[in-house]
Amino acid sequence: MKKVLFLAVAAMSLSLASCDSKKEDAAEAQGTAVKDAGEAKADALENKADAVRDSADKKGEAIGDAADAKDPK
Repeated sequence: MKKVLFLAVAAMSLSLASCDSKKEDAAEAQGTAVKDAGEAKADALENKADAVRDSADKKGEAIGDAADAKDPK
């Protein structure tokens, strides 16, 4: 009898542990929103960094071209 009772209690514990509560769902949603916002911010920063790199490359090329134009051949 004790074994049956123990197994029944164990089964009920596992079934209750697997259920999501509204509080848990809200916390997970909040965590997902924070993660998504962080990723969007990181993407924006990467785009700015790419723009700065492209600008620096263009300026460097322009300076190099100007130096080449002044070089007597």
